[in-house]
Amino acid sequence: MILQLFWSFLKIGAFTFGGGYAMIPIIEREVIERRGWVARQDFLDLLTLAQSAPGPIALNTAVFVGYKVHKLRGALAALMGIVIPSFTVILVVAMLFADIRHNPYVDAAFKGMRPAVVALIVAPVFKLAKGMHRVMYLLIVATAVAIHWLGLSPIYLLIAAAVGGIAWELSHLKKLKQ
Repeated sequence: MILQLFWSFLKIGAFTFGGGYAMIPIIEREVIERRGWVARQDFLDLLTLAQSAPGPIALNTAVFVGYKVHKLRGALAALMGIVIPSFTVILVVAMLFADIRHNPYVDAAFKGMRPAVVALIVAPVFKLAKGMHRVMYLLIVATAVAIHWLGLSPIYLLIAAAVGGIAWELSHLKKLKQ
């Protein structure tokens, strides 16, 4: 199991371009659909926790999934798997960057990858939004507007969302008890 965790996250880290958010749908497919290690709702909870914790989301998600599957050893295996490819690529790029930074083919390749990266980031948003109450869609748009156009800090909005979620659940539980 430990080796499978390591190998799965090593492949995800090695073959995903575009950063942490681009890795989320691939991690989701691997741990829910392909391996069956985590239930969909548990993954959403882990993803929420990963977004709330400091650090890169893909790394946090890997650690939380690894821990859920096989405690500390699983977290370490997933962490090493997701980190080794990026570390290796960054090391190689840093050593060769002076030679390739003005290469028009490298620049063109990065420009060509941008639309795919945006799609990889947007796709999980739609997937995560499935089954939400209609009011939540309004909150998604309002939050995006508040961050992008109004310049509000995502931290304050996350705190407000957490407080609002707790208040919502407490009022819902109170109604159920009556």
